[in-house]
Amino acid sequence: MCKPRQTKRGQESPPSPSSSPATARPRPRRPETMARKGVSYVTAAQLASMASDPRVAVVDVRDEERICDAHIAGSHHYASDGFADRLPEIAEATRAKETLVFHCALSQVRGPSCARMFLDYLSEAKKESAVKNITVLERGFNGWEHSGRAICRCKDAPCKGVCS
Repeated sequence: MCKPRQTKRGQESPPSPSSSPATARPRPRRPETMARKGVSYVTAAQLASMASDPRVAVVDVRDEERICDAHIAGSHHYASDGFADRLPEIAEATRAKETLVFHCALSQVRGPSCARMFLDYLSEAKKESAVKNITVLERGFNGWEHSGRAICRCKDAPCKGVCS
């Protein structure tokens, strides 16, 4: 059975800020890419303009919400609960992509965590990959949907991107 959709008061919450005033500066959320140095964020509008680029892949790490709530057309689904076990498979599936955009429901916990985990895997595995940019969708799938962007309700895995 599908779980209720998460809200800002749901299970995902942003990491707590550091208690030290010297290190409590807000983290920049600029959409620039950081070429394997770190994970950056993109907005729904930026992703919409990038989505048709064959060098870009969207990676949905939501668990069963994807089945219940739909997904971004053309996205790959690798649930966060088994993400670590599937890193080699994900690397192979995205080997020819230059930019990966990870997201979960809100992109506050699972999306960024999986993006960092994949970045670490690529750095350590030293396998040939075209991936240069690993990003996270700001506000996640919920933000994407609330901004009026097209969603898909197909059951294909991976989504073929022909639905809306």
